[in-house]
Amino acid sequence: MAGMIQKAWKPLAAAVAVGGPAYVYYRARSDHHETFNLPVKVKGADGRPEMSTRAIPLLPMSTLDSRIREHATLNTHSRPGGSIWNYATAFLPSNDPIEDANAHQVIQRDASDPSAPGDYLFFTVMDGHGGRDTSQLLSRVLINAVALELSNLVTDPKAQSSTGVMQRVYSLLGSSSSQASSQIALDADPQRVSRAIETAFTKLDTELINAPVQVLANNLDAEARKNKVIPDLSQHPLALPTMLPAISGSCALMAVFDTAHRDLYVACTGDSRAVAGVWEKTADGKGQWRVEVLSEDQTGRNPDELKRLQSEHPKDEADYVVREGRILGGLEPSRAFGDARYKWPRAVQETLSHAFLVGNGRPLRPPPALFKTPPYVTARPVVTHRKFDFPTDTEGSEQGKNAPRFLVLATDGLWDELSSEDVVSLVGGHLAGLKGNLPKSELSTLVPTSAGYMGIDGKRKKNEENPGTWAFADENVCAHLIRNAFGGADETHLRQRLSIPAPHSRRYRDDVTVTVVWWEDGNEDAANVTTIKSKL
Repeated sequence: MAGMIQKAWKPLAAAVAVGGPAYVYYRARSDHHETFNLPVKVKGADGRPEMSTRAIPLLPMSTLDSRIREHATLNTHSRPGGSIWNYATAFLPSNDPIEDANAHQVIQRDASDPSAPGDYLFFTVMDGHGGRDTSQLLSRVLINAVALELSNLVTDPKAQSSTGVMQRVYSLLGSSSSQASSQIALDADPQRVSRAIETAFTKLDTELINAPVQVLANNLDAEARKNKVIPDLSQHPLALPTMLPAISGSCALMAVFDTAHRDLYVACTGDSRAVAGVWEKTADGKGQWRVEVLSEDQTGRNPDELKRLQSEHPKDEADYVVREGRILGGLEPSRAFGDARYKWPRAVQETLSHAFLVGNGRPLRPPPALFKTPPYVTARPVVTHRKFDFPTDTEGSEQGKNAPRFLVLATDGLWDELSSEDVVSLVGGHLAGLKGNLPKSELSTLVPTSAGYMGIDGKRKKNEENPGTWAFADENVCAHLIRNAFGGADETHLRQRLSIPAPHSRRYRDDVTVTVVWWEDGNEDAANVTTIKSKL
Protein backbone atom coordinates (compact mmCIF):
# COMPACT_ATOMS: atom_id res chain seq x y z
CA MET A 1 0.00 0.00 0.00
CA ALA A 2 1.44 3.38 -1.05
CA GLY A 3 2.54 5.95 1.52
CA MET A 4 3.19 3.39 4.20
CA ILE A 5 6.14 2.27 6.29
CA GLN A 6 6.27 -1.49 6.45
CA LYS A 7 8.10 -3.56 8.97
CA ALA A 8 7.59 -7.28 9.45
CA TRP A 9 5.61 -6.70 12.62
CA LYS A 10 4.12 -3.23 12.29
CA PRO A 11 2.70 -1.20 9.38
CA LEU A 12 2.35 2.52 9.94
CA ALA A 13 0.27 4.94 7.88
CA ALA A 14 1.98 8.20 6.97
CA ALA A 15 0.86 11.61 5.82
CA VAL A 16 2.65 14.55 4.25
CA ALA A 17 1.96 18.28 4.26
CA VAL A 18 4.79 20.50 3.12
CA GLY A 19 5.08 23.84 1.32
CA GLY A 20 7.30 24.85 -1.58
CA PRO A 21 10.78 26.35 -1.13
CA ALA A 22 11.14 30.09 -0.58
CA TYR A 23 13.17 30.66 -3.74
CA VAL A 24 10.32 29.57 -6.04
CA TYR A 25 8.03 32.41 -7.04
CA TYR A 26 5.44 30.36 -8.89
CA ARG A 27 4.90 27.27 -10.97
CA ALA A 28 3.40 27.35 -14.43
CA ARG A 29 2.64 25.06 -17.33
CA SER A 30 4.25 26.16 -20.57
CA ASP A 31 3.68 24.10 -23.72
CA HIS A 32 2.65 21.17 -21.51
CA HIS A 33 5.91 21.38 -19.52
CA GLU A 34 5.91 22.40 -15.88
CA THR A 35 8.29 25.21 -15.00
CA PHE A 36 9.14 27.29 -11.95
CA ASN A 37 10.78 30.67 -11.69
CA LEU A 38 14.19 31.02 -10.08
CA PRO A 39 16.42 34.03 -9.39
CA VAL A 40 19.83 33.39 -10.97
CA LYS A 41 23.05 35.37 -11.27
CA VAL A 42 23.92 36.36 -14.85
CA LYS A 43 26.40 38.68 -16.55
CA GLY A 44 24.82 42.05 -17.32
CA ALA A 45 25.34 44.24 -20.39
CA ASP A 46 28.24 45.98 -18.63
CA GLY A 47 29.90 42.66 -17.83
CA ARG A 48 29.03 42.83 -14.15
CA PRO A 49 26.99 40.12 -12.40
CA GLU A 50 23.33 40.86 -11.80
CA MET A 51 20.26 38.91 -10.76
CA SER A 52 17.67 37.76 -13.27
CA THR A 53 14.62 35.50 -13.13
CA ARG A 54 14.53 32.38 -15.27
CA ALA A 55 11.88 29.75 -15.91
CA ILE A 56 13.37 26.36 -15.04
CA PRO A 57 11.83 23.16 -16.49
CA LEU A 58 10.59 20.86 -13.75
CA LEU A 59 12.07 17.43 -14.43
CA PRO A 60 9.88 14.34 -14.05
CA MET A 61 10.39 12.09 -11.04
CA SER A 62 11.52 9.21 -13.23
CA THR A 63 14.47 11.31 -14.45
CA LEU A 64 15.38 12.39 -10.92
CA ASP A 65 15.08 8.84 -9.56
CA SER A 66 17.60 7.76 -12.20
CA ARG A 67 19.97 10.61 -11.30
CA ILE A 68 19.83 9.84 -7.57
CA ARG A 69 20.63 6.17 -8.20
CA GLU A 70 22.92 6.54 -11.21
CA HIS A 71 26.21 6.49 -9.27
CA ALA A 72 25.10 4.25 -6.40
CA THR A 73 27.09 1.07 -5.70
CA LEU A 74 27.07 -1.58 -2.99
CA ASN A 75 30.02 -3.83 -2.11
CA THR A 76 30.05 -6.83 0.20
CA HIS A 77 33.38 -8.08 1.50
CA SER A 78 33.19 -11.42 3.31
CA ARG A 79 36.19 -12.71 5.21
CA PRO A 80 37.19 -16.10 6.61
CA GLY A 81 36.12 -16.16 10.21
CA GLY A 82 32.60 -15.00 9.42
CA SER A 83 32.82 -11.22 9.34
CA ILE A 84 30.95 -9.35 6.59
CA TRP A 85 31.73 -5.80 5.54
CA ASN A 86 29.20 -3.85 3.54
CA TYR A 87 30.00 -0.50 2.02
CA ALA A 88 27.82 1.62 -0.21
CA THR A 89 28.64 4.84 -2.05
CA ALA A 90 26.59 7.33 -4.07
CA PHE A 91 27.16 10.82 -5.35
CA LEU A 92 25.06 13.53 -6.96
CA PRO A 93 26.65 16.43 -8.87
CA SER A 94 25.72 20.07 -8.59
CA ASN A 95 28.84 21.39 -10.31
CA ASP A 96 29.50 20.28 -13.88
CA PRO A 97 31.77 18.40 -13.72
CA ILE A 98 31.40 17.27 -10.12
CA GLU A 99 34.19 18.46 -7.82
CA ASP A 100 33.73 15.66 -5.25
CA ALA A 101 35.61 12.36 -5.47
CA ASN A 102 35.83 9.12 -3.50
CA ALA A 103 37.94 5.99 -3.24
CA HIS A 104 38.18 2.79 -1.24
CA GLN A 105 40.62 -0.08 -0.98
CA VAL A 106 40.86 -3.33 0.95
CA ILE A 107 44.35 -4.60 1.77
CA GLN A 108 44.37 -8.18 3.03
CA ARG A 109 47.05 -9.40 5.40
CA ASP A 110 49.16 -12.34 4.26
CA ALA A 111 49.03 -15.48 6.36
CA SER A 112 52.65 -14.86 7.40
CA ASP A 113 51.77 -11.49 8.93
CA PRO A 114 52.09 -11.78 12.73
CA SER A 115 48.83 -9.81 13.06
CA ALA A 116 46.92 -12.01 10.60
CA PRO A 117 44.16 -12.78 9.96
CA GLY A 118 42.71 -9.36 9.23
CA ASP A 119 42.54 -6.54 6.74
CA TYR A 120 43.02 -2.84 6.39
CA LEU A 121 39.96 -1.18 4.88
CA PHE A 122 40.38 2.39 3.60
CA PHE A 123 37.47 4.68 2.71
CA THR A 124 37.80 8.28 1.55
CA VAL A 125 35.57 11.10 0.35
CA MET A 126 37.04 14.28 -1.12
CA ASP A 127 35.25 17.61 -1.46
CA GLY A 128 36.94 19.71 -4.14
CA HIS A 129 36.59 23.45 -4.61
CA GLY A 130 37.87 25.82 -7.28
CA GLY A 131 37.92 22.88 -9.69
CA ARG A 132 38.16 19.09 -9.50
CA ASP A 133 41.90 18.69 -10.07
CA THR A 134 42.92 18.31 -6.43
CA SER A 135 40.11 15.97 -5.43
CA GLN A 136 40.65 13.74 -8.46
CA LEU A 137 44.37 13.49 -7.71
CA LEU A 138 43.67 12.61 -4.07
CA SER A 139 41.24 9.88 -5.12
CA ARG A 140 44.16 8.19 -6.92
CA VAL A 141 47.01 8.66 -4.45
CA LEU A 142 45.85 9.45 -0.90
CA ILE A 143 45.16 5.87 0.19
CA ASN A 144 48.49 4.69 -1.21
CA ALA A 145 50.28 7.52 0.58
CA VAL A 146 48.79 6.46 3.91
CA ALA A 147 49.52 2.76 3.23
CA LEU A 148 53.14 3.65 2.48
CA GLU A 149 53.47 5.60 5.73
CA LEU A 150 51.95 2.72 7.68
CA SER A 151 54.50 0.38 6.13
CA ASN A 152 57.24 2.68 7.44
CA LEU A 153 56.18 1.81 10.97
CA VAL A 154 58.07 -1.47 10.58
CA THR A 155 60.90 -0.24 8.37
CA ASP A 156 61.84 2.67 10.67
CA PRO A 157 65.06 1.61 12.44
CA LYS A 158 64.15 3.81 15.43
CA ALA A 159 60.92 1.92 16.03
CA GLN A 160 60.91 0.26 19.45
CA SER A 161 57.78 -1.79 19.96
CA SER A 162 54.49 -3.19 18.79
CA THR A 163 52.65 -5.85 16.84
CA GLY A 164 52.38 -6.26 13.05
CA VAL A 165 51.76 -4.29 9.82
CA MET A 166 50.24 -5.91 6.79
CA GLN A 167 52.31 -7.99 4.46
CA ARG A 168 49.95 -6.95 1.69
CA VAL A 169 51.21 -3.37 1.84
CA TYR A 170 54.73 -4.67 1.33
CA SER A 171 53.70 -6.66 -1.71
CA LEU A 172 51.90 -3.64 -3.14
CA LEU A 173 54.94 -1.46 -2.62
CA GLY A 174 57.47 -4.05 -3.73
CA SER A 175 59.14 -4.43 -0.33
CA SER A 176 60.44 -7.58 1.29
CA SER A 177 57.87 -9.47 3.37
CA SER A 178 60.64 -11.16 5.37
CA GLN A 179 61.73 -7.78 6.66
CA ALA A 180 58.22 -7.11 7.96
CA SER A 181 57.92 -10.44 9.74
CA SER A 182 61.34 -10.09 11.34
CA GLN A 183 60.46 -6.90 13.20
CA ILE A 184 58.00 -6.06 15.90
CA ALA A 185 55.35 -3.96 14.19
CA LEU A 186 53.78 -0.80 15.51
CA ASP A 187 50.32 -0.96 13.98
CA ALA A 188 48.64 -1.82 17.28
CA ASP A 189 49.74 1.48 18.83
CA PRO A 190 46.97 4.06 18.11
CA GLN A 191 49.26 7.03 18.74
CA ARG A 192 51.88 5.83 16.26
CA VAL A 193 49.28 4.93 13.64
CA SER A 194 47.56 8.31 14.06
CA ARG A 195 50.89 10.09 13.61
CA ALA A 196 51.64 8.01 10.51
CA ILE A 197 48.31 8.99 8.94
CA GLU A 198 48.89 12.65 9.80
CA THR A 199 52.38 12.49 8.31
CA ALA A 200 51.06 10.93 5.10
CA PHE A 201 48.53 13.73 4.62
CA THR A 202 51.04 16.54 5.24
CA LYS A 203 53.80 14.96 3.12
CA LEU A 204 51.43 14.50 0.21
CA ASP A 205 50.27 18.10 0.35
CA THR A 206 53.85 19.33 0.53
CA GLU A 207 54.67 17.36 -2.63
CA LEU A 208 51.54 18.66 -4.33
CA ILE A 209 52.32 22.30 -3.47
CA ASN A 210 56.03 22.03 -4.32
CA ALA A 211 55.62 20.15 -7.62
CA PRO A 212 55.33 23.23 -9.90
CA VAL A 213 58.17 24.94 -8.03
CA GLN A 214 60.37 21.93 -8.77
CA VAL A 215 59.39 21.93 -12.44
CA LEU A 216 60.34 25.60 -12.70
CA ALA A 217 63.66 25.03 -10.90
CA ASN A 218 64.52 22.18 -13.28
CA ASN A 219 63.93 24.42 -16.30
CA LEU A 220 65.93 27.48 -15.26
CA ASP A 221 69.28 27.67 -17.03
CA ALA A 222 72.26 29.61 -15.70
CA GLU A 223 71.49 32.70 -17.79
CA ALA A 224 67.87 32.84 -16.66
CA ARG A 225 68.98 32.56 -13.04
CA LYS A 226 71.59 35.28 -13.52
CA ASN A 227 69.20 37.70 -15.23
CA LYS A 228 66.20 36.65 -13.13
CA VAL A 229 64.18 35.91 -16.25
CA ILE A 230 61.07 33.77 -15.82
CA PRO A 231 60.74 31.36 -18.76
CA ASP A 232 57.43 30.69 -20.47
CA LEU A 233 56.71 27.07 -19.51
CA SER A 234 53.02 27.19 -20.36
CA GLN A 235 53.42 24.41 -22.95
CA HIS A 236 55.60 22.22 -20.75
CA PRO A 237 53.93 18.79 -20.37
CA LEU A 238 53.91 19.22 -16.58
CA ALA A 239 52.67 22.82 -16.57
CA LEU A 240 48.95 22.28 -15.95
CA PRO A 241 49.22 18.77 -14.42
CA THR A 242 51.25 20.24 -11.55
CA MET A 243 49.72 23.71 -11.28
CA LEU A 244 46.02 22.85 -11.35
CA PRO A 245 46.05 20.39 -8.40
CA ALA A 246 48.08 22.94 -6.43
CA ILE A 247 45.83 25.95 -7.01
CA SER A 248 42.45 24.24 -6.77
CA GLY A 249 41.71 22.66 -3.42
CA SER A 250 40.04 19.76 -1.67
CA CYS A 251 38.94 18.62 1.75
CA ALA A 252 39.65 14.96 2.51
CA LEU A 253 38.04 12.57 4.98
CA MET A 254 39.46 9.08 5.50
CA ALA A 255 38.40 6.13 7.62
CA VAL A 256 40.88 3.30 8.22
CA PHE A 257 39.61 0.05 9.72
CA ASP A 258 42.26 -2.32 11.11
CA THR A 259 40.24 -5.51 11.55
CA ALA A 260 43.12 -7.42 13.18
CA HIS A 261 43.21 -5.06 16.15
CA ARG A 262 39.61 -3.78 15.94
CA ASP A 263 40.85 -0.19 15.50
CA LEU A 264 39.06 2.57 13.60
CA TYR A 265 40.92 5.75 12.64
CA VAL A 266 39.21 8.80 11.14
CA ALA A 267 41.38 11.52 9.60
CA CYS A 268 39.70 14.80 8.70
CA THR A 269 41.12 17.68 6.67
CA GLY A 270 38.35 20.20 6.02
CA ASP A 271 34.61 20.23 6.63
CA SER A 272 33.46 16.81 5.50
CA ARG A 273 32.08 14.80 8.40
CA ALA A 274 32.20 11.24 9.79
CA VAL A 275 29.35 10.02 11.98
CA ALA A 276 28.98 6.59 13.59
CA GLY A 277 25.79 4.85 14.62
CA VAL A 278 26.46 2.79 17.75
CA TRP A 279 23.85 0.20 18.69
CA GLU A 280 23.26 -0.02 22.43
CA LYS A 281 20.82 -1.98 24.52
CA THR A 282 18.23 -0.14 26.55
CA ALA A 283 16.48 -1.04 29.80
CA ASP A 284 13.33 -2.10 27.92
CA GLY A 285 15.40 -4.48 25.80
CA LYS A 286 14.56 -2.74 22.50
CA GLY A 287 17.84 -0.87 21.94
CA GLN A 288 18.67 2.43 20.25
CA TRP A 289 21.27 4.06 18.02
CA ARG A 290 23.70 6.39 19.72
CA VAL A 291 24.97 9.21 17.51
CA GLU A 292 28.75 9.63 17.68
CA VAL A 293 30.39 12.34 15.58
CA LEU A 294 33.98 11.26 14.83
CA SER A 295 35.23 14.47 13.21
CA GLU A 296 34.84 18.21 13.64
CA ASP A 297 33.94 20.68 10.91
CA GLN A 298 37.16 22.58 10.25
CA THR A 299 35.95 26.05 9.27
CA GLY A 300 36.39 29.52 10.68
CA ARG A 301 33.10 29.01 12.53
CA ASN A 302 34.74 26.34 14.67
CA PRO A 303 36.07 28.14 17.79
CA ASP A 304 39.02 25.75 18.04
CA GLU A 305 40.05 26.45 14.45
CA LEU A 306 39.68 30.19 14.96
CA LYS A 307 41.92 30.04 18.01
CA ARG A 308 44.50 27.93 16.13
CA LEU A 309 44.60 30.33 13.20
CA GLN A 310 44.94 33.37 15.43
CA SER A 311 47.82 31.71 17.29
CA GLU A 312 49.68 30.99 14.02
CA HIS A 313 49.67 34.60 12.79
CA PRO A 314 50.70 37.99 14.17
CA LYS A 315 48.35 39.61 16.67
CA ASP A 316 47.49 42.42 14.29
CA GLU A 317 45.84 39.82 12.01
CA ALA A 318 43.67 38.33 14.77
CA ASP A 319 40.59 40.33 13.82
CA TYR A 320 40.55 39.36 10.16
CA VAL A 321 42.37 36.04 9.72
CA VAL A 322 38.78 34.72 9.79
CA ARG A 323 36.00 36.95 8.48
CA GLU A 324 32.38 35.82 8.39
CA GLY A 325 33.49 32.25 9.06
CA ARG A 326 35.91 32.19 6.11
CA ILE A 327 39.69 32.31 5.91
CA LEU A 328 40.62 35.91 5.10
CA GLY A 329 36.97 36.28 4.10
CA GLY A 330 37.33 33.86 1.19
CA LEU A 331 37.86 30.13 1.75
CA GLU A 332 35.41 28.30 4.01
CA PRO A 333 37.41 25.22 5.12
CA SER A 334 40.37 26.09 7.33
CA ARG A 335 42.22 22.89 6.34
CA ALA A 336 42.57 21.60 2.80
CA PHE A 337 44.90 20.06 0.25
CA GLY A 338 46.08 22.40 -2.49
CA ASP A 339 44.70 25.97 -2.20
CA ALA A 340 48.17 27.32 -2.95
CA ARG A 341 46.77 30.87 -3.08
CA TYR A 342 46.59 30.61 0.71
CA LYS A 343 49.99 28.90 1.06
CA TRP A 344 52.55 30.23 -1.43
CA PRO A 345 54.15 33.63 -0.68
CA ARG A 346 52.87 36.36 -2.97
CA ALA A 347 56.10 36.51 -5.00
CA VAL A 348 56.00 32.75 -5.62
CA GLN A 349 52.41 33.00 -6.82
CA GLU A 350 53.27 35.74 -9.29
CA THR A 351 56.31 33.85 -10.60
CA LEU A 352 54.52 30.54 -11.10
CA SER A 353 51.52 32.21 -12.68
CA HIS A 354 53.78 33.92 -15.21
CA ALA A 355 55.73 30.72 -15.93
CA PHE A 356 52.84 28.27 -16.29
CA LEU A 357 49.47 29.97 -16.57
CA VAL A 358 49.69 33.30 -18.41
CA GLY A 359 50.66 31.59 -21.67
CA ASN A 360 47.60 29.36 -21.30
CA GLY A 361 45.29 32.36 -20.93
CA ARG A 362 44.38 31.51 -17.35
CA PRO A 363 46.52 33.64 -15.01
CA LEU A 364 46.31 32.93 -11.30
CA ARG A 365 43.96 35.15 -9.34
CA PRO A 366 45.85 37.35 -6.89
CA PRO A 367 45.74 36.28 -3.23
CA PRO A 368 43.11 37.80 -0.91
CA ALA A 369 43.58 41.47 -0.08
CA LEU A 370 44.36 40.68 3.59
CA PHE A 371 47.04 38.13 2.65
CA LYS A 372 50.24 38.86 4.63
CA THR A 373 51.83 35.89 6.44
CA PRO A 374 51.15 32.59 4.63
CA PRO A 375 50.37 29.80 4.95
CA TYR A 376 46.80 30.32 6.18
CA VAL A 377 45.57 26.83 5.30
CA THR A 378 47.03 23.44 6.23
CA ALA A 379 46.35 19.88 5.10
CA ARG A 380 47.33 18.50 8.52
CA PRO A 381 44.38 16.33 9.58
CA VAL A 382 42.84 15.76 12.97
CA VAL A 383 42.99 11.99 13.53
CA THR A 384 40.67 10.27 16.00
CA HIS A 385 40.74 6.67 17.17
CA ARG A 386 37.96 4.35 18.30
CA LYS A 387 37.64 0.65 18.94
CA PHE A 388 35.02 -1.29 17.03
CA ASP A 389 33.63 -4.78 17.53
CA PHE A 390 31.34 -7.28 15.92
CA PRO A 391 28.08 -8.10 17.72
CA THR A 392 29.33 -11.41 19.16
CA ASP A 393 32.80 -10.16 20.14
CA THR A 394 31.67 -8.64 23.40
CA GLU A 395 28.19 -10.04 23.95
CA GLY A 396 26.93 -8.62 27.19
CA SER A 397 30.19 -6.83 27.99
CA GLU A 398 30.63 -3.16 28.77
CA GLN A 399 32.86 -2.71 25.71
CA GLY A 400 30.22 -4.18 23.43
CA LYS A 401 27.78 -1.47 24.43
CA ASN A 402 30.07 1.14 22.84
CA ALA A 403 30.99 -0.67 19.61
CA PRO A 404 30.14 1.24 16.37
CA ARG A 405 27.96 -0.68 13.96
CA PHE A 406 27.95 1.68 10.98
CA LEU A 407 29.92 4.68 9.81
CA VAL A 408 28.83 7.47 7.45
CA LEU A 409 31.41 9.57 5.58
CA ALA A 410 30.01 12.46 3.57
CA THR A 411 31.05 15.72 1.99
CA ASP A 412 29.50 18.89 3.34
CA GLY A 413 26.79 18.93 0.68
CA LEU A 414 24.97 16.33 2.79
CA TRP A 415 25.57 18.03 6.14
CA ASP A 416 24.32 21.34 4.75
CA GLU A 417 20.94 19.61 4.50
CA LEU A 418 20.82 16.94 7.22
CA SER A 419 21.95 16.83 10.85
CA SER A 420 24.06 14.02 12.28
CA GLU A 421 20.97 12.79 14.16
CA ASP A 422 18.92 12.76 10.95
CA VAL A 423 21.55 10.70 9.16
CA VAL A 424 21.87 8.08 11.92
CA SER A 425 18.08 7.72 12.11
CA LEU A 426 17.75 7.40 8.35
CA VAL A 427 20.51 4.80 8.09
CA GLY A 428 19.20 2.90 11.10
CA GLY A 429 15.73 2.82 9.57
CA HIS A 430 17.08 1.72 6.21
CA LEU A 431 19.07 -1.14 7.77
CA ALA A 432 15.92 -2.17 9.68
CA GLY A 433 14.06 -2.56 6.39
CA LEU A 434 11.68 0.39 6.52
CA LYS A 435 9.81 1.06 3.27
CA GLY A 436 7.53 3.88 2.16
CA ASN A 437 6.96 7.40 3.52
CA LEU A 438 7.05 8.59 7.11
CA PRO A 439 6.49 12.01 8.73
CA LYS A 440 9.77 13.26 10.12
CA SER A 441 8.28 13.61 13.59
CA GLU A 442 7.50 9.88 13.72
CA LEU A 443 10.86 8.39 12.73
CA SER A 444 12.23 8.65 16.28
CA THR A 445 9.47 6.29 17.43
CA LEU A 446 10.56 3.53 15.05
CA VAL A 447 14.28 4.32 15.16
CA PRO A 448 15.12 5.78 18.59
CA THR A 449 18.46 7.55 18.99
CA SER A 450 20.52 9.06 21.78
CA ALA A 451 23.23 11.71 21.69
CA GLY A 452 26.84 10.71 22.27
CA TYR A 453 29.69 13.05 21.31
CA MET A 454 28.19 15.52 18.84
CA GLY A 455 31.37 17.37 17.82
CA ILE A 456 31.55 21.02 16.82
CA ASP A 457 29.21 22.15 14.06
CA GLY A 458 31.16 24.49 11.79
CA LYS A 459 28.39 24.84 9.20
CA ARG A 460 26.31 27.89 8.46
CA LYS A 461 23.12 28.03 10.47
CA LYS A 462 20.42 26.12 8.66
CA ASN A 463 16.99 27.46 7.84
CA GLU A 464 14.08 26.56 10.08
CA GLU A 465 13.52 22.82 10.01
CA ASN A 466 11.03 21.60 7.44
CA PRO A 467 8.39 19.38 9.09
CA GLY A 468 8.18 17.29 5.88
CA THR A 469 8.23 13.57 5.26
CA TRP A 470 11.07 11.08 4.93
CA ALA A 471 11.09 8.61 2.05
CA PHE A 472 12.36 5.03 2.34
CA ALA A 473 12.32 4.31 -1.39
CA ASP A 474 15.89 3.42 -2.38
CA GLU A 475 17.64 0.09 -2.20
CA ASN A 476 21.02 1.79 -1.81
CA VAL A 477 21.44 3.43 1.59
CA CYS A 478 23.54 6.31 0.20
CA ALA A 479 21.01 7.11 -2.52
CA HIS A 480 18.44 7.00 0.30
CA LEU A 481 20.34 9.69 2.21
CA ILE A 482 20.74 11.88 -0.88
CA ARG A 483 17.03 11.70 -1.69
CA ASN A 484 16.08 12.73 1.85
CA ALA A 485 18.63 15.55 1.90
CA PHE A 486 16.77 17.31 -0.92
CA GLY A 487 13.12 16.67 -0.17
CA GLY A 488 12.47 13.04 0.70
CA ALA A 489 8.82 12.20 0.05
CA ASP A 490 7.95 15.82 -0.80
CA GLU A 491 8.17 15.38 -4.56
CA THR A 492 7.47 19.04 -5.34
CA HIS A 493 10.39 20.19 -3.20
CA LEU A 494 12.64 17.38 -4.45
CA ARG A 495 11.85 18.12 -8.11
CA GLN A 496 12.53 21.83 -7.68
CA ARG A 497 15.86 21.36 -5.90
CA LEU A 498 17.17 18.76 -8.33
CA SER A 499 15.82 20.32 -11.53
CA ILE A 500 18.02 23.41 -11.22
CA PRO A 501 20.83 23.00 -13.79
CA ALA A 502 24.51 23.85 -13.37
CA PRO A 503 25.93 26.38 -12.83
CA HIS A 504 22.85 27.90 -11.16
CA SER A 505 22.33 24.85 -8.94
CA ARG A 506 25.45 25.66 -6.93
CA ARG A 507 23.63 28.55 -5.22
CA TYR A 508 21.01 26.11 -3.92
CA ARG A 509 22.88 22.87 -3.28
CA ASP A 510 26.42 21.49 -3.30
CA ASP A 511 27.89 18.33 -4.77
CA VAL A 512 27.14 15.40 -2.45
CA THR A 513 29.17 12.22 -1.95
CA VAL A 514 28.23 9.66 0.70
CA THR A 515 29.85 6.39 1.80
CA VAL A 516 28.22 4.17 4.43
CA VAL A 517 30.11 1.23 5.97
CA TRP A 518 28.47 -1.37 8.19
CA TRP A 519 29.72 -4.67 9.50
CA GLU A 520 28.31 -7.84 11.00
CA ASP A 521 28.91 -11.51 11.66
CA GLY A 522 28.22 -13.77 8.72
CA ASN A 523 28.90 -17.04 6.92
CA GLU A 524 32.56 -18.03 6.99
CA ASP A 525 32.24 -19.86 3.67
CA ALA A 526 31.32 -16.73 1.71
CA ALA A 527 34.86 -15.37 1.33
CA ASN A 528 34.58 -13.11 -1.72
CA VAL A 529 34.04 -9.54 -2.90
CA THR A 530 31.00 -8.54 -4.97
CA THR A 531 29.88 -5.23 -6.48
CA ILE A 532 26.21 -4.60 -7.20
CA LYS A 533 24.93 -1.65 -9.24
CA SER A 534 21.95 -0.08 -7.53
CA LYS A 535 18.71 -0.78 -9.39
CA LEU A 536 17.12 2.13 -11.24
